[in-house]
Amino acid sequence: MSRFGWEYTRLYPPGSSLRHGVDGVNGPTSGLVDRLRRFVRAQSVVILAVIASTFFIGFGGGVVFPILPNLGTLLGISPFVVGVILSANRFSRLVANAPAGSLVDRIGTRTPFIAGMLIQSIGTVGYLVALVAPLPEAWFLVARIGWGVGSALVFATAYTIAADLSDGGSRGANMGLVRGGVLFGFPTGVVLGGVVSELAGTMAAFGLATAFAFGATLLSYFIIPETHVDSEGSSVPPWDIHTALPTLTVGVTNFVVLFVYIGALFATLVLFLPAIEVSVFGLGPQGSSGIFMAVTVLSAGSFMFTGGYVSDRRQSRVPILLGFLVTTAFGFLLLAVADSALSLAVACLAIGAGQGGTSGPLMALLADLTPTDQMGRAVGTNNVFGDVGGGLGPVVTLPLVDSVGFVPIYIVCAALPLVAAVVLIGGIHRETGQFVPAVGQ
Repeated sequence: MSRFGWEYTRLYPPGSSLRHGVDGVNGPTSGLVDRLRRFVRAQSVVILAVIASTFFIGFGGGVVFPILPNLGTLLGISPFVVGVILSANRFSRLVANAPAGSLVDRIGTRTPFIAGMLIQSIGTVGYLVALVAPLPEAWFLVARIGWGVGSALVFATAYTIAADLSDGGSRGANMGLVRGGVLFGFPTGVVLGGVVSELAGTMAAFGLATAFAFGATLLSYFIIPETHVDSEGSSVPPWDIHTALPTLTVGVTNFVVLFVYIGALFATLVLFLPAIEVSVFGLGPQGSSGIFMAVTVLSAGSFMFTGGYVSDRRQSRVPILLGFLVTTAFGFLLLAVADSALSLAVACLAIGAGQGGTSGPLMALLADLTPTDQMGRAVGTNNVFGDVGGGLGPVVTLPLVDSVGFVPIYIVCAALPLVAAVVLIGGIHRETGQFVPAVGQ
């Protein structure tokens, strides 16, 4: 039985009134139409549950960022240790990404997804414990490491579920929506963490994040079905890293996009603003950079669904991917010559559109070119590339800014998406024999 058959049987058990209504009693044609309508609706509910779960669980990842730097002083945590705590989840996720993907292909999506949500929820409880327990830095560190492992499980399963419940006509849009849930959860947590901690205290902010995390976990438990395997017991080992050409091609593109987006733009923006003497609303560099980052994130979010939807309608991922990679390059060229708030805002809008617009079609392309039973591992490998790009970017760009300045860095960042476009076209052509393969080929 296919994964869609398992989904259908789970939602509408044989002999139930729902199954009777779906199968229909007014002839085979009306029964089939009714079945398809209900099945599509069921798929939509699952996709929405994945989006909501990843969005709300993201609160816990972001809520600690505006709090911990100041809290470190009150709790006696050194700035270096604070930095280690904030980045600990990225390093643990980097290690866990590939095994998480293998686990998905081995036992399915439902159990790893719920387990990942629960691990992150328990990690959020660790924030609360750290406020009252001895050695708060140890509690925060363990919580963040747990968050990284949990998020690796959630990310690997979320995209695999979207791939399993989509076809060529909806995969791009669904991938974009899931990516949007992942994207917006974190900054929403950052905002809520700062506002709630200011108005009601740190304990209230962490408590709110914990409530949302457990609520999202319960939501996933009651709604998310198994979509990936018919039964557990696959022989896929946890160390099996997916290295197929489409996975590596998509991974390199993902690496470049997140390298320039997080590593160059977000890491250097707070330093770039005073260098060009730009601010907004009378705010300093930190506040102003936050405004421009918000503009970038909103632009990315709006184009995540759009890029995937257009690629579904055009029945090819490649043209829209190339268009948004060029948009990213153009945005960094604008950034290199920006000298006012308006020109900087336009550059951020372009970069955000480029990053967001590639997300849905890129993940959909990966699903198009990957056998279903290997999708978990493919997503895990792709997430490794993304985390390495996002983590390596600041390490590379920040020291170089001091030595060569901003403009050369931004020009190189404008060239990198074009290099990624060449790699993407070359890899796709070698795999499919076509430069612009149709969806599903």
